[in-house]
Amino acid sequence: MYSRRILITGGASSLGEAITRSLVRSSDNRVFFTYNRSLEAATRIEHEFPQAKALHCDFTDPESLHLLLMQIPDLGLDVLINNAWTGLITKHFHKTEPAAFQTSFVHNVLPTVQITQQAILAFRKKKSGKIINVLTSYLINRPPTGLAEYVANKAYLASMSKSWCVENARHNITSCCVSPSLMQTQLTSDVDERVIAEMIEAHPLKALITPQEVADTIEFLVRASPHINGANIIMNGGADVI
Repeated sequence: MYSRRILITGGASSLGEAITRSLVRSSDNRVFFTYNRSLEAATRIEHEFPQAKALHCDFTDPESLHLLLMQIPDLGLDVLINNAWTGLITKHFHKTEPAAFQTSFVHNVLPTVQITQQAILAFRKKKSGKIINVLTSYLINRPPTGLAEYVANKAYLASMSKSWCVENARHNITSCCVSPSLMQTQLTSDVDERVIAEMIEAHPLKALITPQEVADTIEFLVRASPHINGANIIMNGGADVI
């Protein structure tokens, strides 16, 4: 019935909601999306789109994560979109307790790794699949002050994405990334308004990227040829050219 079965982590709010809504509009797609605190938004999406299915998962709760991992083999996935993030530490590196880096890694990176492992096992049985990872354009330029933890964890996933690509290409499994510049979402709501203003002024387009623009790019990768593999699409208006 469906050409693609897609799992989006963190798919009920901010960028995740934009991704979910973009993909679920196509009758070819069966879209599973995780949510944690956004029950109302998740329920609304399910009511609007019959082919959408919300799955609760709290990345900070090992039991909740385990329940999601147990479901993945039965979802028949064709695409995994790694988007979920539990929050930002906005503090200078030298003022951040070492334990905070460990906690962030455990709550953000390890769940993504575990979910991707399960997806790859399913993809290998089907001999096809796509992994799409949401990163940040700060991996290729100057990271903002106070986001050392966030950017470092995204760098870890960027490296993992390369390994997923190399290890699975012969199984017709791709692994690509989308790296947008700062968006004004719930995740960045604590970023100082002065910092936001400085970023807008320094941006070549004098405007921040929108979640919908990023969602459109992810939708392109969902539909793209498997010859697009190992790519990282930088979305920052040409602030950096690589």
